[in-house]
Amino acid sequence: MKLTLCKQNVNMEGKAKQILIADDEPDILEIIRYNLEKEGYEVHTAKDGNEAIEKAKQLYPDLIILDIMMPRKNGVEVCQILRTQPSFQDTLIIFLTAMSDESSQIKGLETGADDYISKPISPKVLVSRVNALFRRVTSKEAGKTLQIGNIAIDPVKFLVTIDGNEVILAKKEFELIYLLASKPGRVFLRNEILTQVWGNEVIVGDRTIDVHVRKVRQKLGIDCITTVKGVGYKFEI
Repeated sequence: MKLTLCKQNVNMEGKAKQILIADDEPDILEIIRYNLEKEGYEVHTAKDGNEAIEKAKQLYPDLIILDIMMPRKNGVEVCQILRTQPSFQDTLIIFLTAMSDESSQIKGLETGADDYISKPISPKVLVSRVNALFRRVTSKEAGKTLQIGNIAIDPVKFLVTIDGNEVILAKKEFELIYLLASKPGRVFLRNEILTQVWGNEVIVGDRTIDVHVRKVRQKLGIDCITTVKGVGYKFEI
């Protein structure tokens, strides 16, 4: 299948954005998967709420599409659980619902969803809404400063401030802290860090990450990067 990689369906590393779909109806999963893969997205599926939570924690997708009426945990419950975790605060979530009444739509949005789509699903409408959400986020996050507690990380100025005081970091040190801080609480694998900060074409070893992490810790003067032994690193305060 030929993929159409447009600006909104690739991430900062040029890879296809990941979408997780959770629905207990196989036909609907297949229809959505087919149309989103045609658009160039990497699509994963789950057949119930529990599986959706498990896969979300494995994949950390860019967008999650949740059917409200699912077994084991419904879409609203899944959304509530994920939104309590820092790593999913900014994850896009769309509800699929057969409910057309206004109160159900409001409840879904108040739970933390970014949009909802009513069943029966029009593939063209769904793809259009997904693309629109990603365009909105891409525009909003261009040059977005991360603010976590008393730490501000500005990707435009390559500047980190703590309580308003500037911390001077080298370019790769900054890219490392920005990556980790982009999803607080999420464990980034060592290979993932190497790929996203140094790229596939640059040959560096694991020791390179350790050295940069140590330098960042020293310069920041606060304990915000946690080592997950044998796995990688995560940002948390």
